Amino acid sequence: MRDPIATPLSHGAATAGVMPALAAASRRQGLDDLATRLLSLRALLAEDLQALEGLLADVGQHGADVAWAAGRYLVARPGKRARPICVLLAARLGGRGADQAVLDCAAAVELVHAATLLHDDVLDLGEERRGAPSARMVYGNAASVLGGDHLLVDALRRVRSAPLAVQHALVDVIARMVEAEAQQLERRGRFDGDRAAYLQVIAGKTAVLFRWALQAGGALAELSDQDLDRLGRIGDGLGAAFQLVDDVIDLEGDPAVTGKSAYADLREGKLTWPLILASERVPGLRERLAAFAAAAGEVDDLAAVRLVREVRDCGALADTRAEAAARTDAARALLAELPAGAARDALSTVIDTILARAR
Repeated sequence: MRDPIATPLSHGAATAGVMPALAAASRRQGLDDLATRLLSLRALLAEDLQALEGLLADVGQHGADVAWAAGRYLVARPGKRARPICVLLAARLGGRGADQAVLDCAAAVELVHAATLLHDDVLDLGEERRGAPSARMVYGNAASVLGGDHLLVDALRRVRSAPLAVQHALVDVIARMVEAEAQQLERRGRFDGDRAAYLQVIAGKTAVLFRWALQAGGALAELSDQDLDRLGRIGDGLGAAFQLVDDVIDLEGDPAVTGKSAYADLREGKLTWPLILASERVPGLRERLAAFAAAAGEVDDLAAVRLVREVRDCGALADTRAEAAARTDAARALLAELPAGAARDALSTVIDTILARAR
């Protein structure tokens, strides 16, 4: 099968588009200060991100099989690069620039993230990703699964020059992500509003990768154990906030902006924070959510719209964003204890971007 990425993004094209797009979105939300800081972050990391895109553009170029094509297809459509940016900035906190070891860790964390997206779209039967047909829709489920496997192996190879603790931690991260995905799969088809189960899943699916990104960059820069612990806890907060905002976007986001189908999590019967809150507040809603989950995606559009209105009207969406803000406030407090400078200021911008994002 011919690779549909006939003209891959140039090394600088992806970098040029990500943060200016986020800045423009911030201005549309009236967040002019954040938009200005995003453009400053772009200037700070311009050379680093261009080098990173160069590494990612070469992913799988030696592999001619359809699985590698599926992997390249997703990697060539850049997301926000939030996780590799965390690696780069954590290294800068300790005065280490984007040398090969740092860039390899930054590329590795993006490849692990991309691999999970490929696998998720197969598990969830996702049809869109990043504003385009998902890899499984182009190459099929089997190729997408194997493409994700290729990316995971590539990521592990890239960290072989990092300290052993960083290498071992990445293996542990992948194991935790698999466990969390399996736990979520076990809960498919039922809704019980279990807060503890939700928090356990997002810790394993989202937070651990942010934790690793920050601690890997800090370890390469030889920061103190105390600072590495702070970075890990910041990563936990960022990951939780990222997922909480994702939960809101699933219910109120514009598919034309998010690049994903409307109400995807609701249709798949996933346990999300606003649905948990709403099920605790609206009489009879828990039973209806359980029926939605049992329907395995066969959800009437009008019924979904009505349910989302109830979730919004009971304050669950606003309170989910408030919970995300509380997580980022805690992360920002920890950040204040790290070495001052441009890197710390830039990490503060990353925190604000996660909270303000609309996709």
